[in-house]
Amino acid sequence: MDTAVRELGLAPISLLSAIAGSATGDDPSTPQTRARVLEEVKQTLADGRRQIRAAFEAGAPVHHTMAANADLIDQLLRDLLDYAMTYVFPAPNPTTGDRICVAAVGGYGRGELAPWSDIDLLFLLPYKKTPRSEQVVEYVLYMLWDTGLKVGHATRTVEECLRLARDDTTIATSLLESRWIWGEPVLYEDLRRRFLSELVQGTGPAFLEAKLAERDQRHRRLGDSRYVLEPNVKDGKGGLRDLHTLYWIAKYLYQVEDVADLAGRCVLTRAELRRFEKAEEFLSTVRCHLHYLTDRPEDRLTFDMQIEIGARMGYTDRAGTRGVERFMKHYYLTAKDVGDLTRIFCAALEAEHKRKPRFDLSRILPRGRNIGAFQAEAGRLNIRDPDGFKADPVNLLRLFHTAQARNYDIHPHALRLVTRNLRLVDGTLRENEEANRLFVEMLTSSDDPETALRRLSEAGVLARFIPAFGRVVAQMQYDMYHTYTVDEHTIRAIGILNRIEKGELRDSAPAASDVVGKIVSRRALYVATFLHDIAKGRGGDHSVLGAKVAQDLCPRLGLTPEETETVAWLVRHHLLMSNTAFKRDLNDPQTIRDFVAAVRSPERLRLLLVLTVADIRAVGPDIWNNWKATLLRSLYFRAEEQLSGGVDAEPRQARVAPVLAAVRKLLPEWDDATFERYAAEAPPYYWLSADPETLARQARLVESTQKATPPLVVEARVASDRDATEISICTPDHPGLFSRIAGAIALTGGNIVDARIFTLGSGLAVDTFWIQSDDGQAYDRPERLERLEHRIRDALAGRIDLRKELRRQPSWPSRTSVFTVQPRVLIDNRASATHTLIELNGRDRSGFLYDVTRALSGAGAQIATARIATFGETAIDVFYVKDVFGLKIEHEGKLRQLREALLQAMADPAAAKEKQGPIKPTRHRSSVKRRIRGAPPPASRRKGRA
Repeated sequence: MDTAVRELGLAPISLLSAIAGSATGDDPSTPQTRARVLEEVKQTLADGRRQIRAAFEAGAPVHHTMAANADLIDQLLRDLLDYAMTYVFPAPNPTTGDRICVAAVGGYGRGELAPWSDIDLLFLLPYKKTPRSEQVVEYVLYMLWDTGLKVGHATRTVEECLRLARDDTTIATSLLESRWIWGEPVLYEDLRRRFLSELVQGTGPAFLEAKLAERDQRHRRLGDSRYVLEPNVKDGKGGLRDLHTLYWIAKYLYQVEDVADLAGRCVLTRAELRRFEKAEEFLSTVRCHLHYLTDRPEDRLTFDMQIEIGARMGYTDRAGTRGVERFMKHYYLTAKDVGDLTRIFCAALEAEHKRKPRFDLSRILPRGRNIGAFQAEAGRLNIRDPDGFKADPVNLLRLFHTAQARNYDIHPHALRLVTRNLRLVDGTLRENEEANRLFVEMLTSSDDPETALRRLSEAGVLARFIPAFGRVVAQMQYDMYHTYTVDEHTIRAIGILNRIEKGELRDSAPAASDVVGKIVSRRALYVATFLHDIAKGRGGDHSVLGAKVAQDLCPRLGLTPEETETVAWLVRHHLLMSNTAFKRDLNDPQTIRDFVAAVRSPERLRLLLVLTVADIRAVGPDIWNNWKATLLRSLYFRAEEQLSGGVDAEPRQARVAPVLAAVRKLLPEWDDATFERYAAEAPPYYWLSADPETLARQARLVESTQKATPPLVVEARVASDRDATEISICTPDHPGLFSRIAGAIALTGGNIVDARIFTLGSGLAVDTFWIQSDDGQAYDRPERLERLEHRIRDALAGRIDLRKELRRQPSWPSRTSVFTVQPRVLIDNRASATHTLIELNGRDRSGFLYDVTRALSGAGAQIATARIATFGETAIDVFYVKDVFGLKIEHEGKLRQLREALLQAMADPAAAKEKQGPIKPTRHRSSVKRRIRGAPPPASRRKGRA
């Protein structure tokens, strides 16, 4: 270690004298001597790493740290090679063929080495291998491997290097980053000279194409999004590898040694170079922390590491925002910067090197066509005058508006000028009537508004034109439910709304696709979708705060007072429909009455349905399913009936009569007396809880149970239209029945999403559970259903210890243990006229539902209906209960006892761990400025939850 060592103030390391001294007077080829030498190498490596780590954790700049790591390996290599050539394989008169050169390639070749990165070496020979050169290479490699280093290597001649590089871009890239370490410099210089003259010359565009294709393939493999929950700092989209790609392309095309040299090439501006350097510094710092904390080459920023590293880098909690959220916001902003730089850089190179555009429309579009202040050529829109944005700042929005309306790409030159003129997006432009008209037209256009908004956002115009949107750029909620940042979620929601309107989602969202064409307030719907999460991260109820933002912003955008009121109402109540559908019993008339009282008009009902569907689908790739669609559709039609005077216009008994008549027709084998007896045993609300076919099937289930020994019948039916499996169980009722069934379902890996429990006058319980598999689909494999039936029978017969078995179930991965959910019990005696409603919020875990239903049973509560939901790590379960006398639970002492029992049941037995002390922040001497401006994980995971 030399330069980097001096920068860090570390003691220089000299290995050669130590290892030569340890072998003095001994035969260097003996195992004993080799063991002593290896021990010296290991000790030197450990000492050097310890010094470098201590300096980094004390605040040393990351580039000094990475350079010191590379220097340490350089010195070890040089001393090992000198020792091998001088003592182990001496040659008084070496031949020309014995000449050897060692070069570093890859990241190590750049002189940058993260703590646990691979060491990539090229052993360069003049001709073919000689016995001595082969022995030296083998000795050094085995010595390095035995120290624990992960070494990649190749032994080649100059000719072999050039021949392989011609056919393999990866090899060409490694040679591009090569650096001489030891040996014959003439060999290395010959390689570099011939590489530049024979390979690089004239092949720049092909190399550019290959590296961009390689980048795209890597992005697709890792999810193709900068906003994944646990990003890969090195290889993910917006990560270090994307910056390296820019470096490789620049070095290949311009033979520059440093990205900073591009400033003179007019490829990147000084400001863009500063963004590049800050992004590289931030991401490298995060990566080094990852390696040191995990003691391995870990590049994935997992949930537990996010908290640790955020604290070490000085991100603390502030009002309304956790420190880890601030850290991840900075991470996503940096990833966005990397994306912006990549786009600017590659687009500029594409223009300079005449790379073919992705869609060549030149044959059908006139060349050089003028459109106002712009010019269209080969399907791209450019600004005619470099000062066109200064002359009329509205052109900053007009550019994107014209591109959207005419289906053009935007020329890289125009995008660069937009970036350089962002300061023109000021208060004057925000109040400009024409600018606001153009923005609203882009937002509400039927021509792909998602792409238009994403272009505006990536160019930085959107955050400046709508400052409230700027506050949610890269705003990440630290949980396992929200897959994307708020800005990305919002833009995706607009795209989904547009697809609903076009009828592209009719199969998965039929109700929303049908009603969207009936909506009168279309413009208000799009603006409300754009603003529905605009106030997240402000420390209060984002729905209430967002409504205030809408009231202030909509008049500026040119919306009428009526539209402004509609937008504000939709933002304020955008969670109303999903909360009602997913948490309340839709067969309870009070649920529908309360919902309708809040909605009040058919138009608002239609608007709310479409907004809710777009919002949920934009949360993550696997959040939406037929179960959610069915619940929302059911709520919509019931509310629509009541708004039109249909529901509750006649008493419940009058509505039961036609259902009974329909069920009677479906049971022709029953005589009238038997049917009348059965009909009298069930409460009126039972007959309104399902369709006649289901009720008739359950009647036969009851009949079979009465004849069975023991009296228990379990029936499974796949409801493919709901993406769920319906499990019907009929058996004599007894305390704890629900809990035992829930535990049995959990043991087979089923996830309960809904449950209805009825007890007939004869004492038979008719319980129905809807369950799904981990991926939110129907639980439909025959062998699993057979196992489920056996488990239920064993559980009800007491043949298995459910508590013991559930404790053995695997819980969440350890990296998710950082998520905590404050247990909460909400008891509401107003939401239903006949039942007490209990809502539980807690940390999802194995056995959660079994424990809480067991507590309910132990406290004397009888469950009638249950709604089970998971939002990432949070379990939100709602129960409609009565006391042992069939009445609401209203006694304060009883409610207090019930609440305490449930809070105790929600506590995770495995969560009692020693709390670690606070992590001391590390303040790095760095130019990184904290710029905080402003996936269930992919699916709900409830395995073993019930």
